[in-house]
Amino acid sequence: MTGKIIKGIAGFYYVHAEDGVVYACRAKGVFRNRKIKPLVGDDVVLSVLANDPPEGNVDEILPRRNALVRPAVANVDQALVVFAARDPEPNLNLLDRFLVMLERIKVPAAVVFNKTDLTDEEFLVRYREIYRPAGYPFLTLSVCTGQGLDDIRALLRGRTTVLAGPSGVGKSSLTNLLMPEANMETGSVSEKIRRGRHTTRHSELFCMERGTYLMDTPGFSSLYLDEMEPEEIKDCFPEFAPFEGDCRFPGCVHIGEKVCGVKSAVKAGKIGRSRYENYRLLYTEQKEKRRY
Repeated sequence: MTGKIIKGIAGFYYVHAEDGVVYACRAKGVFRNRKIKPLVGDDVVLSVLANDPPEGNVDEILPRRNALVRPAVANVDQALVVFAARDPEPNLNLLDRFLVMLERIKVPAAVVFNKTDLTDEEFLVRYREIYRPAGYPFLTLSVCTGQGLDDIRALLRGRTTVLAGPSGVGKSSLTNLLMPEANMETGSVSEKIRRGRHTTRHSELFCMERGTYLMDTPGFSSLYLDEMEPEEIKDCFPEFAPFEGDCRFPGCVHIGEKVCGVKSAVKAGKIGRSRYENYRLLYTEQKEKRRY
């Protein structure tokens, strides 16, 4: 029968099967021989070995619609990229790295700022204006007060959603609020380095209601784009596209060219300056890597 992997720990894959039972499964050796690793979110074919307790084997991994590398999850409909408005301060370079990664694998993303009870509306409007030209849904949330939770639920309904973002921004707290039975461990922000402590140890998929799944994933504070060519990065900033027709040269990378529609749009305030500066940093970073 078929099922979906909802968790993988210590060589076991927990499969929520079509009969409603969760089976603890081992993956057949053929996957290891082919260097294929089952991922949380994979739709699989399993064989049942025992019913008390439920155990089985993962016999086949069905074709994936997509797969993220870190966090390692498959068949994602969308990602909520969660950052804190305060405590810790938002790192927009890291946020843009998440968005570039998601654009590259064509996973739709929404930007969520949690801890809005710690800031004011003017602060949030500034961030909303940065990401509005790129077309990303921008949601604000306070896990403490419940503000914005209905908007989050509406966005999740009928989709498989991954929560991505660094530690300490409230991803596990949001999961607990949406699904109290998840009982995810949460942690405070380190006073010394103002970063969240890692509380989620593994990726796990929760069924909120029929057809609606939520993945909580381990947080991390850096993200590298090793496989990308420098020239690919501009295509992962959607707000650039409407202005590229005004560039003098085809294939303009919007860095050193004198006549550039994207650079003109930045000067005119039509593209967020922080987005453009982060693009420049990512492009330069990848360009330097290609020299060695």
